[in-house]
Order: sequence, then C-alpha cells, then structure tokens
Amino acid sequence: MEFEEMYRLYFKDVYLFILATSRSPDTAEEITQETFFKALKNIGKYRGECSVKTWLFQIAKNTYLSHLKKQKPVDENADTSEAGCAAVSPYDLESACIRKDDALSIYKILHYLEEPYKEVFTLRTLGELSFREIGEIFGRKEGWARVTYHRAKEKIRELI
Repeated sequence: MEFEEMYRLYFKDVYLFILATSRSPDTAEEITQETFFKALKNIGKYRGECSVKTWLFQIAKNTYLSHLKKQKPVDENADTSEAGCAAVSPYDLESACIRKDDALSIYKILHYLEEPYKEVFTLRTLGELSFREIGEIFGRKEGWARVTYHRAKEKIRELI
C-alpha cells in the first residue's frame, strides 16, 4: 500500500480516535500528524502481523501516551456535575456516540473512565475496530477485548 493511500484511508480514523481520547481538536491534529510521520519513517518495520489500521492506532496510542507524559497532571478533583448525561440511553451507547448531540456527553463520561476501559470502548465504538484488532493493540486475546468492552459499557452505565 502506498503511503498516500494509507494517509487518505486512515487519517480520519486516527484523528477521531485521538480526538475521542484527548477531547482536544488541536491535540488530535498534532498527534495524528505525528502518527503519520512516524508511520512513514517506520514503514519498513511494518511486518503485516496486524492490519494497517491497527498498526496506525498502536502508533497513535503510543504517541498520545508520550504526549501525556510531557503534560501537567490532570486535576482529579474536577467538577463532573455538568456532564448532563441523563439524556443518553444506557442501552444504546454505541448509537449515542455516533449522534453528534450526544457525543459530548459520552466524551465527558469517557474522560473519567479509567484505563483500559476508556481506550477499549473508544477503539470499538469510535475507531470501529474489531475485538481481534483491539486485542492485538493491547497484546491480548480477542476474548479479553470483548470482556473489557462489556465492562466498560457497564461502568459507563453506572456513570450515567
């Protein structure tokens, strides 16, 4: 696959994944650009053991985590009362993520969800990755990804 084609096919997916994780369009743009720069630089190291999309998400995830390490710590005492999540049906979380008017509420909830639940839920719903691909990113099995996703949904329901 040519790099230009890879960029065209996966830029939006990588951007949305980082946007959902960071909740910052500027950070998402920066990390996405850096992800593709790293991918271009390391294209020879791609062994094809996972899909290109999974490989790019792994690069994006690691790039974002490196970015976070350079930032100031997040205030854990931040007020969560304005989440306004009551309108989101806990039985239709996947659809709520797609609807723009409900997406902000989900992003606010995701912000307070601990790892790996936050990332697994984000990869599945916003990144549209399969459980197999999510397992590959974490170096785990597909079953682990399924269970973690289910637990993430339960935790989100509790927060709603």
